[in-house]
Amino acid sequence: MYRVSSLKILRVITNHFYNYHLITQKLADYLLFKQSIHLIQKKLHLIEQGLLKLAGIKSVLNWGLSEKFKETFPNIIK
Repeated sequence: MYRVSSLKILRVITNHFYNYHLITQKLADYLLFKQSIHLIQKKLHLIEQGLLKLAGIKSVLNWGLSEKFKETFPNIIK
């Protein structure tokens, strides 16, 4: 298990996958994850449009959005 507590530490993960490429559906998930990191680094998640984009990315990753999240953000575009 690997726990990440800062954007700085995320560079370790992104550097690893830059050197050791994923080849399955995990690659698509990783590219979306990387977009999320970029949004946060640019502090775009602090404005409504950026937050909605981040939620849209989350909606297609892993288990998607929880029911409570869907209620809070009913107009999320995947």
